[in-house]
Amino acid sequence: MTYRTLAVLVATIALCACGESAPPPHEVTVVKIIVAGTTAADAARSYSGEVHARYEVPLSFRIGGKLVERKVDAGAHVTAGQLLARLDPADVALQSAQAQSQLVLAQADAKRYRDLRAQNFVSSAALDAKETALKAAESQAGIARNQSAYAQLAADRPGVIAAVLGEPGQVVASGQPVFRIAQDGEREVAISLPESVITGIKVGDEAAVTLWSGGKAYRGRLRELAPAADPTTRTFAARVSLLNADASVALGMTATVRFTAGKQPALAIPLSAVFQQGDRPAVWVVGQDLTLTLRPVAVSAYTDAGATVADGLQPGERIVAAGVHKLTAGQKVRALQ
Repeated sequence: MTYRTLAVLVATIALCACGESAPPPHEVTVVKIIVAGTTAADAARSYSGEVHARYEVPLSFRIGGKLVERKVDAGAHVTAGQLLARLDPADVALQSAQAQSQLVLAQADAKRYRDLRAQNFVSSAALDAKETALKAAESQAGIARNQSAYAQLAADRPGVIAAVLGEPGQVVASGQPVFRIAQDGEREVAISLPESVITGIKVGDEAAVTLWSGGKAYRGRLRELAPAADPTTRTFAARVSLLNADASVALGMTATVRFTAGKQPALAIPLSAVFQQGDRPAVWVVGQDLTLTLRPVAVSAYTDAGATVADGLQPGERIVAAGVHKLTAGQKVRALQ
């Protein structure tokens, strides 16, 4: 072997040795990750409502007249028997005086006829007529006294004035609401349910209620569900009782109601998150260490909003939402920012 040939061989071996470097590290795949139970389809099963009292009663005068005084404003807490408003008492005072005068006259006539009957100067029929007139006058006087009392409107139960519907100077009719009082005690959330969920919800179902103010959660139960849809909105009015309401639950607050009846609530996930494993659907679950695990799930329905998972997936678990056919079990991923 010549010197030149030996030099070429050594150079070739040196070049080969330099090319034997460590293999490049495995590239981490970037994927879109979502949390089960936070998709738009799941949010659609949460219903917004307003906190109301279990009993709300309109208060009105039992007679008509001009409102001359209002003693409370909206939001005031009142006790049973507390005076709320007054009507102009002039007319009822005149009616009471007239009825009292008629009573005095009837009493005098009845006394005179009793004396005359005792002397046999009048017949029993004439005395009976005067006695009947006296009873009628007594009844009219009693009605007039009641009318005078009706000129004052008092609370018949403790509660909060939810609305003021009359102002001083206004002429109100008998039975026209002047206040609406929310009785102390039970609180509930008024919501409207679409007809698409009515078949799966019944009175007595448990619910989770979260206040928008502060985010505090409460236990709820569906107390009332309207038997017919509202003709305008085509929704069904419902009332959800708060089972553990406290003083922080104020009337008029906004709350979110989510029904939790059943062993496990169905979750909606995007159709792009479903990986078909043979004849059964599955999803890629992202572990705490960002490692993928393929998990079979039971899909109860496929809709335009996504796939409804009835079993195999828990709320709060992280899954891959797109590109599921390019992944493998045990693969490391990174969330798309």
